[in-house]
Amino acid sequence: MLSSESRKEALIHIWQAAIDAVSGYQSVANALRADPAFRPDQVIAVGKAAAGMCLGALDSLPPCEALVVTKYDHVDDRLRDREDVIILESAHPLPDQNSLAAGRALLERTFTMQADSRLLLLVSGGASALAEVLPVGMSLGDLRVRTDELIATGKTIAQINAWRKQNSRIKDGKLIEAFKGAEIRVYAISDVEGDAIDTIGSGLGDCHRAAVLATSKIIASNQIARKQAEQKALELGYDVRMNAETLYGDVLELATTLGESLRNAAPGVYIWGGEPTVMLPDSPGRGGRNQSLALAISEQIAGMQNISLLVAGTDGTDGPTAAAGGIVDGATWSDPEGARSALQRADAGRYLEEYGALFVTGPTNTNVMDLVIAVVE
Repeated sequence: MLSSESRKEALIHIWQAAIDAVSGYQSVANALRADPAFRPDQVIAVGKAAAGMCLGALDSLPPCEALVVTKYDHVDDRLRDREDVIILESAHPLPDQNSLAAGRALLERTFTMQADSRLLLLVSGGASALAEVLPVGMSLGDLRVRTDELIATGKTIAQINAWRKQNSRIKDGKLIEAFKGAEIRVYAISDVEGDAIDTIGSGLGDCHRAAVLATSKIIASNQIARKQAEQKALELGYDVRMNAETLYGDVLELATTLGESLRNAAPGVYIWGGEPTVMLPDSPGRGGRNQSLALAISEQIAGMQNISLLVAGTDGTDGPTAAAGGIVDGATWSDPEGARSALQRADAGRYLEEYGALFVTGPTNTNVMDLVIAVVE
């Protein structure tokens, strides 16, 4: 039987293969290679993967100007050295004043483009919080309170973004409606169930209001990531027993379901994708949905020496933390009282760090929801 450390190494290799397959840089470069006739005058990239997506565009196109809106500390250093790129950084998951400044910049840049111009709009998860233009009568404080409430009460991203679309002057296709040029292309990395363009970034790249030639395309998704994870697992010599996008619902309920499956599982690799939800207590601790799910599953496999699993957000940041998730096995739930307390306080990250089970990657240059990968011997 492989050691826990060897299984952990295999999990990370499988995870990294999945991430590489949906990188912002490569996904955009591939899309432009398949669309050689389109030559934009302007590139606008918004979301957690915006920096990589923009670089993929600029390295594949003749010289053009670009505007990048992304999360703090998510900027590729290669972008900072370019004079043709304006970079705006703002907050996620709760918007801040810079989110409003970014929203105004997006709207102004889009609206003022020339009548014969072409725009390439690159959208990835996180765009909803990173850029906003508020309707009359709504303050930033109002927006933050409502967003926090929706997140804390376990609403899905589709439910949260439905509210955002109704309370924005750039979401739900309104940004594209402001474009008065000749043509617009939207390339999107999907972080939502069903890969719906009207939900990604709260419909920032939705073309249904466009008055010009406008097309949209999903260039990376959880399905693509899982497919590559499966391929890597096969290359490593494992049988892949499960590969499904069923990772939806409350993390504690999912932990029970996945735990039952793993306890009775045949040897091999199991892959799940999606985006679960978590109910937060008042004054939550340090951790996100993936850290909570990882810790909760560790209870289900406690004492078992043949199972290791990785649970992580593909963007490298789980909720408001700098960790992506956790890598757990049968020894992680070694302090039942402390672990249960951590779950109740939404403080799973602190527990996982103490027991060497926190998974930290830094920004990954993509965002296609979450992955759970398990190795069973």
